[in-house]
Amino acid sequence: MNSRKWVRMFMTTLALGGTVVLIASFFFRADAYMEALDPLQIGELFGVLIFFLGYGLIFSVISQMGFFAYLMINQFATGMFRGFWRPLQAFLIIFTLFDLVYFRYLASDDGSIWGYLATAAGLLVASYLVAKRKVHETNKTAFLPAMFFMTVITTVEWLPGLYLDDSAYTWLMIIGLFVCNSYQLLLLHRLVGTAKEA
Repeated sequence: MNSRKWVRMFMTTLALGGTVVLIASFFFRADAYMEALDPLQIGELFGVLIFFLGYGLIFSVISQMGFFAYLMINQFATGMFRGFWRPLQAFLIIFTLFDLVYFRYLASDDGSIWGYLATAAGLLVASYLVAKRKVHETNKTAFLPAMFFMTVITTVEWLPGLYLDDSAYTWLMIIGLFVCNSYQLLLLHRLVGTAKEA
């Protein structure tokens, strides 16, 4: 990938992250907008919009750092672990999903495990759909690495958000990260010219 393509990927991912989180904030933090609209305070409304846009840009940068870290880790692990890397990825996917449920449940004061199960199941299903799309556009060997990236790396990027007391910001973070990660994963083969021939 040349520098022009990398800059294109960086800028489009940045714009996507900012836009998606800004739109999602209308639903998850509608109260922040209502305070600026009742009564109408243009300066405060502009400040809220800039805040959530900036929030999305930060998540986009985190996503891009995670993506390039994954590319290096995958390259290194493929050479070092060889045939063991694929089973290790499968194990880490299972462990990450287990961790999202069990350890978070143990650390919480909430008596119900269902919310944690729903979170892990939602991440699994969404990651599966992205991985299937990656396979459709490239080849079947892309499935496990795509699942690994979308579940394990996204969860690692999401860790700071999992400890927030405000669930709205937790959801804004995962939405921004997941959309940016999906976009980068599905854009990469187009940029490097490894897309499946029609």
